Formats: sequence, structure tokens, C-alpha cells
Amino acid sequence: MSIDAIDRKIIAATASGLPLVPHPFAEVASWIGLQENEVIARMTRMQDVGIIRRIAVAPNHYALGMVANGMSVWDVDDSDAERLGARVGALECVSHCYLRPRSLPQWPYNLFAMIHGQTRDEVERKRAGIADLLGSSCRGSDVLYSTRILKKTGMRLSEGG
Repeated sequence: MSIDAIDRKIIAATASGLPLVPHPFAEVASWIGLQENEVIARMTRMQDVGIIRRIAVAPNHYALGMVANGMSVWDVDDSDAERLGARVGALECVSHCYLRPRSLPQWPYNLFAMIHGQTRDEVERKRAGIADLLGSSCRGSDVLYSTRILKKTGMRLSEGG
């Protein structure tokens, strides 16, 4: 499935997020000369075919008081990684979770789970709960704490490509 010039305008208009107004799709429509229902229909179609992965709220964890943010990393048996990763990702304390290839011998970890908390002690308690869930399938772990906020942006499309 390809996208046309109108789809590109919608993607460009929403790449930094939807406007924080009562009717965000109507606002986007007004920016690019469409009707609200056409913007919604096009975005739904692009989501259905996988061009847009999701439309979601991305909270600022620091503004919410969650200032201890740790990427927990786990060395999980490959035969259990997908099954256990789904369970870890479903935990309320995990904002995102994914599998990545190891880079042996320096980096033995293949399961990553972001944990947010108000203190490092809170993050460590949540991490202990994940360790319990992983059980004997986990051979090792670590946690990498955030030291600064990086600006998150969506994908940017160039005008021609």
C-alpha cells in the first residue's frame, strides 16, 4: 500500500503529535484543507495497513513525578524470551518492552523493559518483581538509569520522499 500526497500532508501535520484541542482531527483537517471525517478515515486506513503503527498519548514521565527511570535489561533463555517478554510487557509498571539481539561477549541481554518510578528504590522493587516473573529462565540482568531527558520526535518525512 502506498501513500498519496494527502496522506503525506496528514503525516507531516501530525508527526509532532495531535494538537491539544477538543477536536484534534478537525484542527488537522483545517490545516490541510480537508474535512474532519476524511482525516479520520485516512488515518484509520493508514493504521489498518501498518503505515501508522499507533496513535497514542506520550506522557512526560518527569512532569508526572516519575523521575527515576530505568531500562531494565535481561539475559533470558532464547526459547522463553518471546513468551516471557509478552508477560513482562503486560505488567503495569512497564511502559515498553522489546527483544533485541545480544552483542556477545560484551552485551548478553536480549530482553529490555522500561520501568518508571518516583525513586530508584521503587524501580528496584519493580525490577525484583520482573526477576521473580522471569525465574530460572533469566541468567542475568542490569538496569540503566536515565541521566537526562532526550527530546522524542516522531518520524519526519521529506517533501519529496
